[in-house]
Amino acid sequence: MVSAHVQTWRPYTLAYPGLVGMAGAALPPGQPSWAQLALAWAAATLGWVSGHYLGDYFDRELDAISKPQRPIPSGRLPARTARSTGIGLAGLVLATLLVVNWRVSLLALLTVVVMVSYGAFLKSHGLYGNFARGTATGLALVCGSMLTHPVPPPMTMLAALAFLCHDTASNLVGTLRDIDGDERGGYLTFPVRYGVRATVRLVAILYTAAVVMVFAVVPDSALLFGAAAFGVASLWTLRTVSPGRALRAHELLVIERLLLAAALLPPKIGFIVLIPALALTLPTQRRMRAPYEFPEGHRA
Repeated sequence: MVSAHVQTWRPYTLAYPGLVGMAGAALPPGQPSWAQLALAWAAATLGWVSGHYLGDYFDRELDAISKPQRPIPSGRLPARTARSTGIGLAGLVLATLLVVNWRVSLLALLTVVVMVSYGAFLKSHGLYGNFARGTATGLALVCGSMLTHPVPPPMTMLAALAFLCHDTASNLVGTLRDIDGDERGGYLTFPVRYGVRATVRLVAILYTAAVVMVFAVVPDSALLFGAAAFGVASLWTLRTVSPGRALRAHELLVIERLLLAAALLPPKIGFIVLIPALALTLPTQRRMRAPYEFPEGHRA
């Protein structure tokens, strides 16, 4: 069962939410302590893992059709265990933030509601689900900001909007990978309704908007230029679309978004935290990603 839990965590995604939370805490005029940065990282990361458990719980019937190798449909992780673990982690985050700052706990509660709504019913309803997923990331950044600012400064809200657009685009790329399974499961995702080309165009628009907004926040960050290069490579991969190419495009975005989030941190901190983030993400994505997304022999 331990391996089933590790697969549910998606280790190749775990570095990202913590960086987003830390970025919110560090945005000007904040001068966060390491304790505040650590709390922002931990709250966002545990909330992210909670979302994975609950998302897999709500997706268990669809996964039984298109991804039977995943922990719940394969029987390696009982559905009730995934549900109780997800609820428990969310409760731990909310209780901790309530002690630290009750205002942040209310915003974190809203984030949990958005994530549960995404997994429970919005995911199957096109852009509503995609925007819900992006909204959760934007709220995580604002939660991090409120650990160091009584009221989030304007730059925080612009950065949050950027990550809302970015993760909406990223989530849409994921739907390109899952078109066949979503159709069989009755999920009316954006590409199921409007087709691949319309989805890729929307991804490009949202991604461009996200990068432009982040450039407005940190116009001279070398990491941001690196992130944009990976983003362009991801979009180029989608010039033709298959499940395998959509996965490769998202794999590039998994790296890109680490650079994007680290770009919002002070340069020294950004490079310090980016190194272990990449050290966790690159090997685990290479070894674990495709088997989690595709039954054996189905990647194309």
